[in-house]
Parts: sequence; C-alpha cells; structure tokens
Amino acid sequence: MLTRRPGVAELHPVRTRRRWSATKIALGISVPVLFVAVWQLSAVLEWVDPFLYPPPSRLVPGIAALWEDGRLVEATVTSVRRVILGYLLGAVTGLVVGFLMGMSRVLRAAFEPFSWAWYTVPKLALLPIFLTIFGFGDTSVVVLIAMTVYFFVWISVMSAVMAVPTGYREAALMLRANRWEMFRHVLLPAALPEIFVGLRIAAGVSVLMLVGIEFVISDQGLGYLIEQGRTLLLLEQSYVGIVLVAAIGYLFALLVKLVGRLFIRWAADDNAIIPS
Repeated sequence: MLTRRPGVAELHPVRTRRRWSATKIALGISVPVLFVAVWQLSAVLEWVDPFLYPPPSRLVPGIAALWEDGRLVEATVTSVRRVILGYLLGAVTGLVVGFLMGMSRVLRAAFEPFSWAWYTVPKLALLPIFLTIFGFGDTSVVVLIAMTVYFFVWISVMSAVMAVPTGYREAALMLRANRWEMFRHVLLPAALPEIFVGLRIAAGVSVLMLVGIEFVISDQGLGYLIEQGRTLLLLEQSYVGIVLVAAIGYLFALLVKLVGRLFIRWAADDNAIIPS
C-alpha cells in the first residue's frame, strides 16, 4: 500500500499560508519595480530614444505640473465616473439577461443568435449612432461602455448557469425545490465562481473601451490627456496618462476580485496543483 508523509503545508497550514502571502506580495511588487528600473536604465544609457520614451524620473515633474493646474484630477475623476457608471449598467443588465437565458431554453432559442450577432460588431463602430442619439456628452460614453460590459457578463453568466451539473438540478428537484429555490440554492452558488471571472474581465475591458472612446470624441478624461500629449508631443503627459489608466484598471479588477471573495468564500484563491 502506498503512503505519503504529510508535507509542510499539511503540518503547518497557517505558517504556510502566511509565508505564501508574503511571497506573493513580494513577487507582485518586484516585477513592476524591475520593469521601471529597466525602463529608467534603458533611457539613461540611451538604448531607446529618451525623447520618445521618457524615463520614469521625468514623469514625476509631469505629474506635479498636471496636478497643480488641476487637469490630472479633473481627467481622472471624469474617467473613473464614466467607467463606473458604464460598468454598473452593463454588469447588472448582463447578469439579469444571462441568468434568464441560462435558465430558459426558449429564451436562448429566441435571442441567442441575435445577441451573438451584435456581440461580434466592434462597439466603436456604433459610436456615430450613439452620438446621433445621445449627443457628445457623457451619456454616449457610458452607454457604449455599458454595451461592451454587457456582452462579456452575459456570456459568462449564461455559460456558467448552463454548465451547472445536471446532478445538482436533479437533487434539488427530488427535494421538490421550486424555481426560486433552484436559483437560490443550486444555480447561483454553482455559477458564481465563473460569473466573477467574467466580471473581472469586463472590468478590464470597460477601461479599454473608455480610453478608446476618449481618444476619439472626448475633450476630457485620461484618454483625451494621452491623445493630447501625443498630438502636441508632450510625451511625458501621455505616459502619465498611460500609467494612471493601468493603475485604475488594476485597482478596478482587484476590487471586483475582493467583492467576489465575499460571495464565494468556499472557492480557493490559488489552486495550483504543484506549489512553485
């Protein structure tokens, strides 16, 4: 008979979790720091053109200048407001429609072909139509972000509900569960992990769509700040905007992940087969 001695993780689970948490934080910080160091070194040694690729040391004065004249705060607040409103609108709609279509074969048969057809249309191609309907204000930006988020959430929710094992449903039916009980105690808990994966992806996509729209039509926001810097060859301004967009995208996805942990405490955060 084969036996296996318990490893360090089994003998000291608390210490192992703490050690891995510290290691994960250190690794997560070290990679960006290394990237910034290589970027700075490349510019100092002129491996790249410092004018076209200004080093991080030149971005600090750029941040200070944009902060002093108020443009940085205004652009950041505008972009964050737009992306949050668009994300919430699209995510709520995607959740509702995804659950309804995932639970109903009739709704899937009726609306899935039409929905997939619209999903394949590049959302920026709809921008002229939205501008005609909603004008050049925030409404067009928010609605277009919401439509983009909706499709990512709808697909993940519908797929997650349809992927719930048949055995779970049959067990609930044997216990005479009604529709609400089936949804509350079977479909929702089983589908939540995959749903939050879709919500995290949609969070990143919403920031991408925001910047794309602000490149094209807006005279406010971080996308406009980046495009203005490129047009006027104020490249430090463009790089400041890029760094802020990256930070917002990361923090947004992290926030969705933390919310997911509150709802799916039973799901493992890191379920690697072999520790490395």
